[in-house]
Order: sequence, then structure tokens, then C-alpha cells
Amino acid sequence: MNTDITASEKPQYPVIDRNPPFTAVVGNFNTLDYLRFSSITGVSVVVGYLSGIIPLHLHYLSHRVWIFNFINIDAGIKPGLKGPSMVTGGLIGLMGGFMYAYQNSAGRLMGFFPNEGEVARYQKRGFSS
Repeated sequence: MNTDITASEKPQYPVIDRNPPFTAVVGNFNTLDYLRFSSITGVSVVVGYLSGIIPLHLHYLSHRVWIFNFINIDAGIKPGLKGPSMVTGGLIGLMGGFMYAYQNSAGRLMGFFPNEGEVARYQKRGFSS
């Protein structure tokens, strides 16, 4: 029984490592991966903070229509809500950003994403693809 998760699709680019370990994938992060990782984290921190500031009230109108209404920003806000929601948003963004960067890095090593830089680097070190 074939349990290889990549068996359903053949790589379109040179394969560097068909089943890369965690350390190889993280070590293969490039500048764009780190930029995406930090951008997703940063945006999530801001969204988390804003979700702790702005109360979102749902109002049920006639004809069964729900609308979002931003009213009286200071009403109903607990003083300690901004910080925890910012931290929670940041942690969610940190995990999501890391998983996105990891997916791209692993995809390049396994040959599913363009990997010219990785192929050149591994050939320069003496590894054959």
C-alpha cells in the first residue's frame, strides 16, 4: 500500500528531497518566506487588536436581513479585552504564517513549486538531484 502523500501528483520541477525532514524545510526558508511569515503575523496582530476595540453589534431588521453596525465604539468594551485579543490574533497569525512558509519551502524541496535557487545551491554543495 502506497502511503506517500505526494503519489497522486508528479513534481513539475527537479526534486531535491522527496520527503524532507523538518530541519531541512525550515533551513530552506528564503527571504520571501520570512516576509510572508512576518506579514501574516503582523496583520493578524492588528486584526486581533481591532477586534478587541470595535464592538460588532448584529441587528435583526425586517425581512430577515442581518447587518453589521459599528456603533458607539466605547460602549460595552471591557478594559482588558484589547490585549488578549491582540495576543490571540498574533498567535494565530504566527502559526498560520509559519505553516504557509513551511508549505512553500517543502513544496520547493519536493519539486512542486519553482525551485531554481534551491537546485543551484544544492548542486553547488555537491548534492545531486
